[in-house]
Amino acid sequence: MKFIDEYRDAKAAQLYAKAIAQLATKPWTIMEICGGQTHSIVKFGIDRLLPQEITLIHGPGCPVCVTPVELIDRAIALSSDPGVIFCSFGDMMRVPGSMGKDLLAVKAMGGDIRIVYSPLDALKIARANCDRQIVFFAVGFETTAPATAMAVYQAHLQNIHNFSLLVSHVLVPPAMEVILSSSDNQVQGFLAAGHVCTVMGYTEYESIAEKYHIPIVVTGFEPLDIFQGLYLCIKQLCEGRSQVENQYIRSVCRVGNEVAQQLIREVFERVPRKWRGIGEIPQSGLGLREKYIEFDAQKRFQLDNFTVQESSECISGLILQGIKKPYECSAFSRICTPEHPLGAPMVSSEGACAAYYRYRYQQHSTIK
Repeated sequence: MKFIDEYRDAKAAQLYAKAIAQLATKPWTIMEICGGQTHSIVKFGIDRLLPQEITLIHGPGCPVCVTPVELIDRAIALSSDPGVIFCSFGDMMRVPGSMGKDLLAVKAMGGDIRIVYSPLDALKIARANCDRQIVFFAVGFETTAPATAMAVYQAHLQNIHNFSLLVSHVLVPPAMEVILSSSDNQVQGFLAAGHVCTVMGYTEYESIAEKYHIPIVVTGFEPLDIFQGLYLCIKQLCEGRSQVENQYIRSVCRVGNEVAQQLIREVFERVPRKWRGIGEIPQSGLGLREKYIEFDAQKRFQLDNFTVQESSECISGLILQGIKKPYECSAFSRICTPEHPLGAPMVSSEGACAAYYRYRYQQHSTIK
């Protein structure tokens, strides 16, 4: 980015850290929702610059991490079919299924798996390969849902019948409510994911802030974004306020991208969705509407009978809910590494375990 340095200015970061230290007169626990924010916090040591009264915990905002194991198994089954060209974003390639196999292993064994940068790339492959079935692994939060919806809309419009989706789109607000209503909840304030709010706006967060009496600050991903978001959140806590504020004004407006929202509503409807390590959350996913159901790969390939157990050694669910930190997992850096992961948080580019392993492994590898 041309102007990225201004969001990484060390002197400005220190000034914000001092301002937060002066503001924080009692302990507060704040959760950043997005895995991109988690990586910035750990990479730049933002948590280490904060006063000891402020505790940061990491949320479930990593779509790769929350994709359930049985859906990974379905992806592996589909990609192993010689009649299928399986298309996926690159960050799904190393996520292990229930038997430890991942998409990269299937590709090494001859599976036709192609990394794409957009669902529309998969649709282009479908047009060029009329004799094959093309399946796109539709993973992501509200941020990537409009592009997926556009691919389905175009496939329907152009009568492309060899294209389908393995859908795993999830929604942020229902997950926030699950965390806040849990008996284990520690969260007193949220940094909301800026990219999600760029698409959806933040009107849906206003009812959550009011219902649970909790401040929510829409926040970007660079160090100064996060420091400013924390300052605004802590200021609300100190003043006894519980409102939604927008730090990420260069990208987010209150109503979001209404054209993108309309496209999502046209193609998808809200459905229950299982989250890895957390369980099923009502109305937390997007499923294809009846009008577009022919593009549902699970129905096309009859893949509804996959039921598997998650690894008992992986505590990803506790990590995704902010109850545990990655280094508090007994498997972290020992039997769970990027080369041999037990769960998605160790290999996802937004996974908390991957962040701690990459930037703090030497510190935490000696913890017993």
